[in-house]
Amino acid sequence: MSAYLTAAKLRTVSIVNIKDETPTIKTSFFHDRFAANAAPGQFVMVWIPGIDEIPMSLSTINPKEGFAAVTVKKVGDATSKLHKMKAGDIIGIRGPLGNGYSLTEAHNIMIVGGGTGLASLAPLTEKVGAQENRKVTFLLGAETRDELLFLKRMNTYISKIKGRIVATTEDGSYGEKGLITQLSNRLLSTEKFDVIYACGPEKMLYKIFLLAECYDVPLQASLERFMRCAIGLCGTCVIGKFRVCRDGPVFSGDQLRQVKKEFGHFRRGFDGRRTSL
Repeated sequence: MSAYLTAAKLRTVSIVNIKDETPTIKTSFFHDRFAANAAPGQFVMVWIPGIDEIPMSLSTINPKEGFAAVTVKKVGDATSKLHKMKAGDIIGIRGPLGNGYSLTEAHNIMIVGGGTGLASLAPLTEKVGAQENRKVTFLLGAETRDELLFLKRMNTYISKIKGRIVATTEDGSYGEKGLITQLSNRLLSTEKFDVIYACGPEKMLYKIFLLAECYDVPLQASLERFMRCAIGLCGTCVIGKFRVCRDGPVFSGDQLRQVKKEFGHFRRGFDGRRTSL
């Protein structure tokens, strides 16, 4: 059996620690050798006993100590149940699944995260920053200061490397007031970047895609889709000709260009029908 299929089998793990990140977002840590050796950008399917199984990005990847974490906002039945769990409670894990971000030889790097999209970008930033001759511009955005995810974690890390961090809030309660896409546009218009990594709400990603096209910067963006099997069989996560669970969740600008009639405009629901974003 391939390593991929082995990792795709369900196994149970104990939650070892829970951290409140914001009033609506929590991080759950667990020991698992497969998840602890994932590539930044890969995801796991998390089974909440008696409720559902849902995809979640890995927000912490620590192969040295053999643990990983998922960071999730309370938005439905499964996430609400996960938010009520405590250390010692059992969850199911499948993965890591999909592809991760590709690390390039790029020197000047822009990383753009909105909302819980910062989950997959945090381990990416820590891995990119560990490489020599990398300049990292880390942009994070939220509606308000209370919802800025990983602000302290990223501030601490960026201060140790050649980089800068800029936050935006829609209400102006922290950092620059406005949308993160407006900040991205301003920086791209005055500075040459070698690559953009992005994750967040799809409408935000679509605007980042248009900016990357305009300024001719390679893009890698992580998409979110409804998933059931997560191994490419059921088709619920299809976008154009791609399956997000197997061909993604990280897509290049070239790939997104091939599905731009759907990307940023539609997604598929439980019954497989397209619905407007």
